[in-house]
Amino acid sequence: MKKYATVDPTSGNVVQEFDSMTDTEVTASLKRSHTAYRSWHTKDLAERCALLQQIADLHRQHSVDLAKLMTLEMGKPIVQARAEVELSAAIYEYYATSGEKLLADEELEIAGAGRALVRTAPIGPLLGVMPWNFPYYQMARFVAPNLLLGNTILLKHASNCPQQALRIEEIIRAAGAPEGVYQNLFATSGQVADLIASPELQGVSLTGSERAGSAIGAQAGRHLKKCVLELGGSDPFLVLPAADVKKAASAAAAGRFGNAGQACTSSKRLIIDSSNWDSFLEAFLAEASKWESGDPMSEDTRLGPMSSVQARAELAEQVDDAIAKGATVHMGGTIPEGRGAYYPATVLSNVTPEMRAYREELFGPVAVLHKVESVDEAISLANDTPFGLGSAVFTNDEAQAAYVTDRLEVGMVGINTTIKSAPDLPFGGVKSSGIGRELGKYGLSEFANKKLVRTV
Repeated sequence: MKKYATVDPTSGNVVQEFDSMTDTEVTASLKRSHTAYRSWHTKDLAERCALLQQIADLHRQHSVDLAKLMTLEMGKPIVQARAEVELSAAIYEYYATSGEKLLADEELEIAGAGRALVRTAPIGPLLGVMPWNFPYYQMARFVAPNLLLGNTILLKHASNCPQQALRIEEIIRAAGAPEGVYQNLFATSGQVADLIASPELQGVSLTGSERAGSAIGAQAGRHLKKCVLELGGSDPFLVLPAADVKKAASAAAAGRFGNAGQACTSSKRLIIDSSNWDSFLEAFLAEASKWESGDPMSEDTRLGPMSSVQARAELAEQVDDAIAKGATVHMGGTIPEGRGAYYPATVLSNVTPEMRAYREELFGPVAVLHKVESVDEAISLANDTPFGLGSAVFTNDEAQAAYVTDRLEVGMVGINTTIKSAPDLPFGGVKSSGIGRELGKYGLSEFANKKLVRTV
């Protein structure tokens, strides 16, 4: 059965299909991973760092081709695609150059005699289940720290990114990864469940939907496997009384419409103090109008198609529900004529709790604006969601920023900025946005054995 396929989102045409793996092939891949782990984790740290640096170098060397594959398979505008390739390279390079410091033994102060330290060690073969919206970056933040540790990797990409999956596997092998250290899997959901149940596999990381995270988390818990889950988000963007409105409007548009709004940390709910409502709305609509749909292969395009016609249809249903129940449409809100999965930059206000758009994640280029009368009302509205991933707080009042930051139920807060991923900064959320952290030293610790060594 051909489950994996490249489908051009600008046209809906199937470009190429790939067969899913057989159960026998998946089992053999796990055995290779387990065998490779025995030697990989004993390699000198310098050798593992060298591999990561070479992976970074090859990402940069092949940046043009990698970006074009991304644009073909999921519609990301080519300029944004190249930026993702560079961010991915930077992640591999960060762990390559910081490996010795990150893996240094931690000396403990103890009350008894002798010495005690904590050594950061690997745990074994891991499975990554990755999404389509940031196909290189999402896997880099899982793969890089774990290759540094000495773990081995099985990686299941999204079914609409098969050519990218194969290309990254080629790059990691070309960088010098030994046989079995990194393997791509065209696996089914049933095979993923079997892998998690296998005693050879030691952990699983998923970036995806709340539904997928619940299923993977349940399987991991049933088999006592460590898991990291990076799930959805409905990030609040707070514009408080002391905000620089023009700066906030520009950041909000970029944070909402970049990658066609298909990002878990996209600024999905814009919460505006009434004192700034009129000026912000005017400025934001002016910024949003700059995000016009176009050919994602063009250097001038800012807003490409969504990943698929199906994804667009789901978004349109949410928007139509809001409009039917009385939401105000300031721009967009209508599926354009023609082929492809295009959806225009859309701005809604007067969205109320009975509408789907109030609580559900809008995974596309749709911004929802809310007017509030106080800082405490802004905080209450920001927290009125099952998600708790990122947030942005725009204000030039430092005391106010601190007050709001301490009360937001999220994993990440940006002050006068949206959350932008960086190799050395932890990424993750709370509530239904997931479990665990990625990137930086915190990401390195998720699938590590913090081994106590006591000497008397």
